[in-house]
Amino acid sequence: MTKKKILVLSDHPLSPSGVGTQTKYMIEALLKTGRYSFICLGGAMKHHDYTPQSVEPYGEDWKIFPVDGYGSQEQIRSVLSNERPDALWFMTDPRFYGWLWEIDNEVRANVPMIYYHVWDNFPAPHFNGRFYRSTDEVVCISKVTHEIVKAVAPDVESKYLPHAVNNNIFKKFKDSQMLDAVNNMRENVFKQTSDHLSNKDKKIFFWNNRNARRKQSGTLVWWFKEWLDKVGHDKATLLMHTDARDPHGQDLPHIIEHLGVNEGQIMISTNKVSPEELAVMYNAADFTINISDAEGFGLATLESLSCGTPIIVNMTGGLQEQVTDGKNWFGYGIQPCSKVVIGSLAVPYIYEDRISQEDFEKYMTKALNMSDKMYKKIAAQGREHVRNNYNFENYEKEWVRIMDEFIERNGSWDERHGYERWHLLEVA
Repeated sequence: MTKKKILVLSDHPLSPSGVGTQTKYMIEALLKTGRYSFICLGGAMKHHDYTPQSVEPYGEDWKIFPVDGYGSQEQIRSVLSNERPDALWFMTDPRFYGWLWEIDNEVRANVPMIYYHVWDNFPAPHFNGRFYRSTDEVVCISKVTHEIVKAVAPDVESKYLPHAVNNNIFKKFKDSQMLDAVNNMRENVFKQTSDHLSNKDKKIFFWNNRNARRKQSGTLVWWFKEWLDKVGHDKATLLMHTDARDPHGQDLPHIIEHLGVNEGQIMISTNKVSPEELAVMYNAADFTINISDAEGFGLATLESLSCGTPIIVNMTGGLQEQVTDGKNWFGYGIQPCSKVVIGSLAVPYIYEDRISQEDFEKYMTKALNMSDKMYKKIAAQGREHVRNNYNFENYEKEWVRIMDEFIERNGSWDERHGYERWHLLEVA
């Protein structure tokens, strides 16, 4: 049987980004069937080597071509000509592929396109209509995103399929070896605290995000310091797993030094860690924080809940689906106090929905003072919520079903159907 070949445009699938991680999960699920092979243009990161890479143990069934940015028209044309993939699958903000929409008819005449939609916006982004209508199918990561697609382009085939996490990795640790790793992590955090701030009962708040403007890394540091000024600097530590400095974010060490919270109140973990090591961090933390603007999904919050660590989040985008099931809460969801519309010539408008410092401090204090009984209750409910609604096995099976049906329905190359080709007519 000839394997169906899929061309993937996305973040590099071996990178630690949420987009990259989910791309990897999806590819691995389809590879397990033995019916697919993949070519990836691995973008959105700095490369030191542009040699094509075969991913083990899959060999020639999974090849990655490192690219700058998100590729180009010339690269796509070359790959299409040389590899003749059966489908093109892409995932991230559609604006990153502006060059693709200029030649979408050229591509789609031969190869169907499927888009895993990880981005949302308010007011409903009607300027995205051309992106949606330039694909054969849109798969949406959140209910919010799905409603936006249906509102903007109701004629486009669309489905709802949220991210998932592997709860064989991201889980509440019980065995002694892993619990020892968790205790060592907590002890290492406490050891870096100045003696006059030592407190065996202090809480660890965890932040795992890219150091980008939208993620509000600098704001979090500032607000956390001012909250400690009120409750006591020995009451809590903020552990941030991120790049210390980023041209699209903040110089966090400088901010920490400037604010005078460099005695262990705020710590930065910059080492690249495995998913298993990241799970240790979640287990070591008491709460995870995500106050990002316009968060499409927020994979870190789902990982946290799967580990039994409650969350404190901005009620935006896909985060709304994670912090509550409509009846139970698995931490604290903070309603935005302002919605600001910004934009550019390329993007007519995009929104920022921010929480207030007052509300942030309010819910941080609630978390600090939460009873053990309540903590265990919401932690258990959060784990159950993930198992029921973001089941990793179901996620894999659903992607296989979606891709099987997509390729069968649309065909490709000499057997392409479901797409009206353009024809040039002579005019007398």
